[in-house]
Amino acid sequence: MTAAADLVLTNGEVHTLTDPDETYEAVAVRDGEIVRVDSDYEIDFLNGVETREIDLGGRVLLPGFVDAHVHMETVGRHRLRGDLRDATSPADAVDILRDSDTGGEWILGFGFDESTWDDSRYLTRDDLDQVSTERPVVAFREDLHTAALNGVALDRLRADLPESDVQTAGGEPTGVVVEDAAEVVRNAVEPGPAETADLLLAAQRDAHEKGVTSVHDMVRRSHAPRVYRELEAAGDLALRVRLNYWSDHLDAARELGLSTNHGSEFVRTGAIKTFTDGSLGGRTAKLSYEYADGDGSGQWVVPPRELHDLVRDADDAGFQLAVHAIGDEAIEETIDALTETDDPAGARHRIEHLELATDDQIERMADLGLVASMQPNFLKWSREGGLYDSRLGPARRDENNRFPAYLAAGVPLAFSSDSMPIDPLFGVHQTVNPPEETQRLSVTDALRAYTSGAAYAGFDEDRLGTVEVGKEADLVVLEGSPWERPGSIADIDVTYTIVDGEVVYEDR
Repeated sequence: MTAAADLVLTNGEVHTLTDPDETYEAVAVRDGEIVRVDSDYEIDFLNGVETREIDLGGRVLLPGFVDAHVHMETVGRHRLRGDLRDATSPADAVDILRDSDTGGEWILGFGFDESTWDDSRYLTRDDLDQVSTERPVVAFREDLHTAALNGVALDRLRADLPESDVQTAGGEPTGVVVEDAAEVVRNAVEPGPAETADLLLAAQRDAHEKGVTSVHDMVRRSHAPRVYRELEAAGDLALRVRLNYWSDHLDAARELGLSTNHGSEFVRTGAIKTFTDGSLGGRTAKLSYEYADGDGSGQWVVPPRELHDLVRDADDAGFQLAVHAIGDEAIEETIDALTETDDPAGARHRIEHLELATDDQIERMADLGLVASMQPNFLKWSREGGLYDSRLGPARRDENNRFPAYLAAGVPLAFSSDSMPIDPLFGVHQTVNPPEETQRLSVTDALRAYTSGAAYAGFDEDRLGTVEVGKEADLVVLEGSPWERPGSIADIDVTYTIVDGEVVYEDR
């Protein structure tokens, strides 16, 4: 006699997102695992006295979303600190910061995007001095590569800020810092363990509300690895986490005997993460040509020789690499470095962002088996008059984020948010409705990149990413169908999020 299921979900439109995608009516779950995908009639035989049955009312059920590149502490800060993502001007950002003061030593804001403002400029010292002239105030740009400081914060940190990354006017600092100097600021405001736990739990709530069941968290000089494990031990972690450690953790990780895929059911070691260049927003992404709206072609955050050495060391130690490269020149150096590893495809080395890869670079990635870890939500900056239009010029607008080219070449494509924002349906919407045809994916391909593609990037394709018997019961239920509403995917609500067979979010 077949054992009863713990949970059955019936009367739905179940998309397996396998290749080809198959549709069913119902799913049965036992002990956190999918045990049957079938018709309502067949699934009914698995109902028992203690089985929970959820009538989906025709809603769409998909595998849970896997966000392959996210900063979970930042997501938590958006909920618990100054959330500047919707600020409409420098003055509005100042007002938000004033209202968000939690009474701590620092007044912090995260996520401003000056490219959406009529007064399209970074926040400055003068702006933030309006928030406080007695306590340090910091506002981080959405990409975290740029920060703005008030006078108190500048005075406190000035001795540690690399002069080359401190912007000045008339010989005086404007309050704007980029790259290595922004990193100094990030380190200065790093939360302690208790605050980190609050931030990660807030971020987990945010992820569940968006249907995210697994994340690849980019951590650096953070208490997050310890806190995640403590949350798991306490039964409070309902999100699968892969920890992608920054390159300055490599020696410590190696000494601890860690390697990629080491860990538990919910917390595993992922890749070693490193930069090459900066960001397009900060004009620090390394291009082979000049920026359209400023001098120079970007800068190296990690010089090529140093990158090659790091890649060799991490690969020798048994780690996957996740290398940030946005500009075409940075991508070229990254591919060159990863070419030197023993088995790039077997190690599933990843390039993060890849916004301006050339056709030749995409073909090289396909030949090597490298993973493209990309963010479809970045297309919000690619539209006419947007940030990328300004930085690259209209003639180059169709050269960024060419997702179909990767799939056509056979490059594994993994989608993620980079926390800008953590919202897979927003990202899927962007590439189903892109500004350029060179960026357009079908609904199915976009969803696969946010499920099975992202799972593959984390060695999790055998347990996550599709709705199949034997897979973990990590599922999301949508109020509407992305296939039937391709023009409004971003507006579709998440009704249920299920992790390990447990309903962790419900909006009914």
